[in-house]
Amino acid sequence: MKLSIIGTGYVGLVSGVCLASKGHEVVCVDVKEEKIRLINSKIPPIHEEGLPELLRTVIDQGKFRATSNLNEALGFCEAVIIAVGTPTTDGKIDLSYLVQAARQIGAYLKSTDKFLSVIVKSTVLPTTTDVVVRHAIIEASGGKISRFGLGMNPEFLREGNAIADFNFPDRIVLGFEDSATREVLSKIYQAWNADKVYVNTRTAEMIKYASNCLLALQISAANELANLAAKLGGIDFMDVLRGVTLDRRWNPIRIDGSRTDPEILTYLVPGPGFGGSCFPKDVQAIRTQGQDNGLAMELMEGVLSVNAKQPDQVTRILEAHFGNLKGKNIFLLGLAFKPETDDVRESASIRISEELLAQKSNLVAHDPIATENFIKFSGVQTSAIRFVEDWKAEVANADAIVVATRWEEYKALPGLKVAGKVVFDTRRLLSPHDFPSSTYFSIGRRV
Repeated sequence: MKLSIIGTGYVGLVSGVCLASKGHEVVCVDVKEEKIRLINSKIPPIHEEGLPELLRTVIDQGKFRATSNLNEALGFCEAVIIAVGTPTTDGKIDLSYLVQAARQIGAYLKSTDKFLSVIVKSTVLPTTTDVVVRHAIIEASGGKISRFGLGMNPEFLREGNAIADFNFPDRIVLGFEDSATREVLSKIYQAWNADKVYVNTRTAEMIKYASNCLLALQISAANELANLAAKLGGIDFMDVLRGVTLDRRWNPIRIDGSRTDPEILTYLVPGPGFGGSCFPKDVQAIRTQGQDNGLAMELMEGVLSVNAKQPDQVTRILEAHFGNLKGKNIFLLGLAFKPETDDVRESASIRISEELLAQKSNLVAHDPIATENFIKFSGVQTSAIRFVEDWKAEVANADAIVVATRWEEYKALPGLKVAGKVVFDTRRLLSPHDFPSSTYFSIGRRV
C-alpha cells in the first residue's frame, strides 16, 4: 500500500521504516526541513538500535522517503497515519499537534473527491479519534463526512527495542469506525503473523492507556513494598519477589517442569521510579480524564505520588550512611531513563541529580549516549555537574557510585577500584556479592 505518516518523531519514523521494510511505499511528513534532510540522507535524527541500517535499506529500495509537503504526501497515499506528539502539560494531554494535522487533512479533502482512511497512531485518550479528530476533519473539509474513514492503531514500542517490537509484536490493536478503514488496517498488517485485536477506536485508545497504567501500577506497588522492607531491615526485597513470583499465576510452569519467566516480572524489580515519555504522561492523562468525568482516580493518583517520591530514596539512604553529603564526591552512572536510548524525559537521574546538588555534594556524571540530551533538556543546573567520558577512570575519585541506568557496560564496576566505597545499585544491575570490600546499597534492601 501507499502510506503517508505525519510526524517523524520516535513513533512516526520507526513505524514508517518498519512498514516500508514489509513492502509498503511510505512517505513521512514533517515541518522541520533539517529532519527531512537528515532522514533522506539516511541519518536518523533519533537514537534507536537497528534504525540506521533499516533506514538505509528502505531508502535504497525506493520504499521510503521524507518530505515537508503534506498535500503531496496526501495525494500520494491510500491511507494517512497521524503520529505526532501528544505531550502532557499540567496533567492534561495536549492535542494541538494532532488537531492541526487533522485540520490539514480536512483542508486537503475539501479540494478532492478522494476517499482517505485517517489512522491515529499517537497516544490519545478515549473519545479523541471518533470525536476530536472527526470534528476537526469535518470542520476543515467543509462537511465532507463521506470522504474519509477513521482508525486508531496504538503503538507498543519500547525505546531501545522499537524495531523488534514493531516487526515482531505480541499483538496488534486495530481500531476502526468504518468497514473501509478496517479493510485498510488489515491490508497494512497483512504481513504480520500476530494476534490482531479488532475493536472500535475508543477501545483501542483505552487498551493503550490501560496497558501502561497497569505496568506503572506494578512498578509503584513493588517500590512501595520495597521501601517498607528496607525500613524494617533484615529483608532483601528481591528474595520477597522470588517467593511471590514463583506463584504459577505470575510464572507458569511448563510441561517439562521449567518456568516461563515472563518479562512482566522485570517490572516488579524495585528501583528509583519509572520515567520516559509514556508511563508518567499516560498515567497523568488518564487520571485527569477520570477526574474530569467525576471519578476520584485514587489509585492512579497513588501511582503518581509513589513514583514522584521514589528517586528521593537514593539521597535519603546516602545521607543516612554519610551523615552529611556536603562535599562528598558522588559519581552518577546513567542519565537516560533506560538503557539503549538517549531519552532523558522523566529520567530518575534528573531528580537524583537535583537532590544531590541541593545537598552540596560534588556531582560527577556519565552516560554512554545521553549526556548531551541531559544537558539540553533535563532542566537540572548542569553547570554544577562535571560530566566525564572515561567513567572507569573516575571511579577511584568517588566516595559513592550510584548506578542509575542499567547500561551493560556498568557491569564492569566490580573489577574497578571500589574497595571501601559506597556502591548504590538503584537498578539491581549487580549483586552485593560483587562488592565484598564495599558498602552495597539498593532499593528495598537493608540487611
